[in-house]
Amino acid sequence: MLELLWREGQSEITRYKVHYPITTPPKAEPPQVTDNTVAKSGVFDVLLGTFLHDVELMNITFSSGVMTVAEANARGINVQQHGLPNGSRTFSIQVPFSDPVHINQEFTTYTLPLIFGLIILPEYTPFPHPALVETTLQDITLPTIVGTCDDEHFLVIVTYGNQGKNFHIYVGTQNISAELYTDYGVQENSTHFTMTVPFLANEIVFEVRCFFTLRGRLDLTLWEPINSWHLNNFSLACEFPLTMTECFSNGTITALAVKVESAAQIVPSQLSLTDPLCKPKFSNSRFAYFSFAASSCGTTRTFYDDVMVYQNEISVLTVSCYYLLNDTQTLTFFTKPGRNEPFAELGVGELQVGMRLAKDPSYNSFYMEEDYPITQYLQQPLYFEVELVQSPDPQIELVLENCWATVNDGVSVMSWDLIVNGCENLDDRYQTTFHPVGLEDRVPYPPHLKRFEIKMFTFVKDDTVLRDQIFVHCEAVICDINQTDTICKRRCPSQQGNIKRGRRNTGHEPLHRLHVSSGKVLLTTSHDSHLNKLLT
Repeated sequence: MLELLWREGQSEITRYKVHYPITTPPKAEPPQVTDNTVAKSGVFDVLLGTFLHDVELMNITFSSGVMTVAEANARGINVQQHGLPNGSRTFSIQVPFSDPVHINQEFTTYTLPLIFGLIILPEYTPFPHPALVETTLQDITLPTIVGTCDDEHFLVIVTYGNQGKNFHIYVGTQNISAELYTDYGVQENSTHFTMTVPFLANEIVFEVRCFFTLRGRLDLTLWEPINSWHLNNFSLACEFPLTMTECFSNGTITALAVKVESAAQIVPSQLSLTDPLCKPKFSNSRFAYFSFAASSCGTTRTFYDDVMVYQNEISVLTVSCYYLLNDTQTLTFFTKPGRNEPFAELGVGELQVGMRLAKDPSYNSFYMEEDYPITQYLQQPLYFEVELVQSPDPQIELVLENCWATVNDGVSVMSWDLIVNGCENLDDRYQTTFHPVGLEDRVPYPPHLKRFEIKMFTFVKDDTVLRDQIFVHCEAVICDINQTDTICKRRCPSQQGNIKRGRRNTGHEPLHRLHVSSGKVLLTTSHDSHLNKLLT
């Protein structure tokens, strides 16, 4: 601004102001490149500045090519902008020595050539600024580590380098001393060091537990004590087969809880099942082992189609057991794995049913396997017992759906129905008789047993005995006593003809069916005259 003042004679002062734009010559302040690299850190650290607020960093040219700021950060190169109190700014970049954009010259010097691509706003006027950074390390060949895994061990080989074994080897935080050489199967010579570390060793870190595997990690550190140098850090993670949940036919369930790295605060000995009184049978600093009956510790039971699921929880970990009711097979249950999310564990078991032939109606003495074949007179009673073996669950019941006799132990054209759809065959002259089962020392769960009686007979055609032997077969169904089902709660008809001879109803096919058979029963030949009398 220009201001003019004048006076004419005795008049007052006249004031006149004129505004002119004035441009001063710029002060030269070229950007400065500051090398803050510390060689032991393994990272180039470069600072470029300072700039006014209208300067932006757009890209950086490395020896391998041009990258935008976003692309460089995505590659693990740390590029940042820093604002200063006076409104100016600087830019920093950190590049690891291991990144392929630097040039490694032999063993000692690492060189990082850069060209910063900058623009001035708002005109978007571009201008570059080159920089060259170098750093030097000691001229040594560092030891190297390689490793692999088998089903039970980590296998590690350490190559010493050109300085020999001038370092200590740490597994986790444990220095491998002479006491651990035997446990880890250590072997060494002048150039190499090998060891075999069990995956359940205390120094192994457990990362993730899956359905049938445990992911463990071995951390190795090579430490040079004289200069306090970390010569090498090595980690190897592998998955090892490990049974987490088992379900047994006697109703026992076992489960293994593992403390993983992401849940380091858990104390295994303090874990419990749904019933807080059910504690681990065994525990240490990393494992808790549970063994419990399917009908205890708050275990729940659910029916899904053809499986019966027993489920319990270990704190935040759900344990599920799937028992097949009509066959024995392996079931797979998947969840999306997560480090911090509880997920269901799967186990598979089977329920067993057996058939025995009693010697008398007391059902206290039975024929053994070595007693077969058994001989019996015509029309003499045979006392059969079918039992659900080793199950402790009082909420399930065994129901005989169909029983029939054949002339051989396999599929036979000749057969005769004894029990049809849970009821006596009313078309049979000598009907099957059901015997009630009461509570006794040998029978803790009466619903798990069914007893019935038939009269010894043989297959005849045109008054001729076709075969003098029979086998008895039964199809059994497992039922929930708290639910109604067409088979499990069937009422037997009282009138002749509701059940047709020689045919079993196939309109309803229960999903939970098991099959059992007796041994061979022979018709004795001592009563031939009695047989002929019956045939006439």
